[in-house]
Amino acid sequence: MSREVEALDIANEAGHILLENGAEISRVEEVMDRISSHYGVDAKHFFVLSNGIFTTGQGYANVEHIPIHGCQLDRVVEVNQLSRDIEKHNLTLEQASRRLEKIRQMPNHPAWEQILASALGSGAFCAIFGGSLLDCVISTLCGIILWIYVLWVSAPYLSKVIGNITGGMLVSLMCIISHHLIPSAHLGNMVIGAIIPLIPGISFTNGIRDLAAEDYLAGMTRLADALMVFFCMAIGVCTIFIIDSYIFGSMIQLHGMLTDPLTANWLIQIEVAYLGTVSFAVLFGVPRRFYHGAGICGTLGWIVYLVFTRLLGTSGIEAMFFATMIVVLSSYQCASTLHCPVIIFIA
Repeated sequence: MSREVEALDIANEAGHILLENGAEISRVEEVMDRISSHYGVDAKHFFVLSNGIFTTGQGYANVEHIPIHGCQLDRVVEVNQLSRDIEKHNLTLEQASRRLEKIRQMPNHPAWEQILASALGSGAFCAIFGGSLLDCVISTLCGIILWIYVLWVSAPYLSKVIGNITGGMLVSLMCIISHHLIPSAHLGNMVIGAIIPLIPGISFTNGIRDLAAEDYLAGMTRLADALMVFFCMAIGVCTIFIIDSYIFGSMIQLHGMLTDPLTANWLIQIEVAYLGTVSFAVLFGVPRRFYHGAGICGTLGWIVYLVFTRLLGTSGIEAMFFATMIVVLSSYQCASTLHCPVIIFIA
């Protein structure tokens, strides 16, 4: 095998790992180009889609289909660092290949850590959206059961469509049973908090970023994937509500999300914003050393949102716009300071 072909194989493998673990299209192309250029491959072309990579070079052609599934951002960080180490330390092709194999075999975060993150994230977001302490406790328990289901039933045995429908059904069933047993619990707050771990944050964020980078095909594909997840979750929730209405003779009346004065306190809102963001960092596979930075970015955004809605009296749209700007700016600052991909913080 010639040096050029081996270099393109390594670049293609790096792109594969990045794409299947949640990297944006521009980063995949940048890393592949950086690796191949360092090893002296000038005549090469990479065409990266959201679910495939086309690589051509002198005497080389490769097409790979890469299904859209979950994300492990720690692998994105490691491949990105590898591409820079190749330039900085002049790694041989064999060394680079061994590093890539180690990255591919990296284990996910332990099951207990993911379950804990799902639990704390569910409870935290229930509080963010105004749930009472009782609502938060129930959402936390639902988050535990949901992620146990995801890890040992949905992910290994079910398709994404069926997995998200049944996940939505499971969450709704637990919350409705809790509401029937404890009528003072607010059903709307519990459901929105408990279902949060299923939200496809990486696909949605990367879809927006790809559209902003004028990569419309990849952007629309990823947004369609995210919207399909939302649709499946909604089907699951509605199914359980309809079944409950048949059993009890009437549909449960939801009154929106009610705001509890205790959890609406500024200090609690700031704390749960940090906790909820860190919880998502765990579920997205972010390296542990970046948890705090991710939490800070999310908390800053929520503080700005609260300032605009509570103190300045602006609409939710204006508040969300300025809060998002703060999240983006702080994310880029953290990424620049810590030398890692910005998706680690911005998602």
